[in-house]
Amino acid sequence: MSTNIVGKQISFLRKEKGIKQEELANYVGVSTQAVSKWENGGVPDIELLPKIADFFSVPIDFLFGRNMSDYGDLHSALIEKIGGAPHEQRFRQAFKYCWDIERALTGADCIGKSTGLEVYEEDLPENVQEYSYILTNYGFTRMGIANRLQYFLIVPEAKDTEVAYLNGIDYPSFFKDFSDRDFFNTCVFLSKRDHKKAFTPALLIKNLEITLEKANDILKMLSKYNLISSTQIELDDEIQTVYNFRPNSSFIALLIFARELIDRPFRCSYTLHKRDKPYL
Repeated sequence: MSTNIVGKQISFLRKEKGIKQEELANYVGVSTQAVSKWENGGVPDIELLPKIADFFSVPIDFLFGRNMSDYGDLHSALIEKIGGAPHEQRFRQAFKYCWDIERALTGADCIGKSTGLEVYEEDLPENVQEYSYILTNYGFTRMGIANRLQYFLIVPEAKDTEVAYLNGIDYPSFFKDFSDRDFFNTCVFLSKRDHKKAFTPALLIKNLEITLEKANDILKMLSKYNLISSTQIELDDEIQTVYNFRPNSSFIALLIFARELIDRPFRCSYTLHKRDKPYL
């Protein structure tokens, strides 16, 4: 086996993930010129190989061009890789793997192309959003790649879509509640506020310019969706009720996909549309 295969593999991995030579050099602790030398036929020092493999999240064997067909410990490797990263980097690391999953679901023809997330993040204007989606009879995905918002949703096909999506849920009442502008604005306002700080109806009256009657109606609706908790305290010789907001990330997810319906995605990278059955 030719030793220059290592440099070719490093070049392949770097371009496939959209990583600059400087990034790899800084991680390994060498100069950019050293990385360039590897990719043009040079060979890294043997003690650097584990660190290079860790950087790309591949086995050392892969650097030597060996095809790895045993993925039995892939789950453990992912857990170790993401869990071992600093807390502030874990979601970023996980999202990169989500992008790999999205590409893999489209088919093998995407393998080896230089399509790292960085390609989109660096090239897209800030006000442009890039998407990807996969629609098949076995499930679907939705993905915001860059730039305004990044997210990943994967939905394997439900065994019974009627039970999974519709049974027992009063959607009309839900959408009626959230179509109330004051209620919606309250959810947004409280989501922006420090949820550890308690409040009374007076806060809603002051900031949303609503009546006491409307504020009380909104509090009932918030309680209906378990978005607030209440506590009674003695204040000024009177028993008063104060409230705490319970943030729910499902509200943010609701905004994400409502926006997709309102502002329909039109810039898509990888897509696969092979669904010929109804969703419900």
